Amino acid sequence: MTLKSPQIDSQPPPGAIFQRLDQTAGHPYPLRDYVRRILWNLIRRTLFRWSFPRAFRWRRWLLKRFGARLGDTAFIRKGAWIWHPWLFEMGEHSTIADGVVIYNLGPVTIGNHSVLSHDTYVCAGTHDYTQCNLPLLRPPIHIGSGVWIAMQAFIGPGVTIGDNAVIGARAVVVKDIPPDVVAAGNPARVIKPRLMRKNVTQTING
Repeated sequence: MTLKSPQIDSQPPPGAIFQRLDQTAGHPYPLRDYVRRILWNLIRRTLFRWSFPRAFRWRRWLLKRFGARLGDTAFIRKGAWIWHPWLFEMGEHSTIADGVVIYNLGPVTIGNHSVLSHDTYVCAGTHDYTQCNLPLLRPPIHIGSGVWIAMQAFIGPGVTIGDNAVIGARAVVVKDIPPDVVAAGNPARVIKPRLMRKNVTQTING
């Protein structure tokens, strides 16, 4: 009996170009999504962007009109950019600062009491680089409750960040981060547990 060897992915010969941009999909979304995106961009660049700094209720109302699922106490600054509100969910008392980009080609969910600091980039979209036509991938991102993501961090496609995690400034998160830890670096790695002072914890729970 002869066993077949496992299939090995091929590599292009030396000097050959692997990817073919002339074969990529020109319009990977349904027509409805393009229409919604145009309408939302008009609203985002005017009524959303020009709103008063503390007009959180107004901005929640606008996002909900386009399908976002938001807690009644969600705080989204006017300088934030959410690409697809209909693929976005955020819980109570969570905050998105100015300069944050939610590039949610796929679903992005944020729990309760979480903070995304200035210029954080959440990227729920990529391409399959193992295929020559680079098909679009839209893996979801889940950010738990009680999470603090410090400024200018990058959260990559398909990542889950556990509850109570802290992500350091300018970290590049490309793998899941467990709960109750502090992670930092490029690529981000766990550097220590997140320990809470007992008196503070008792005050919150009391």
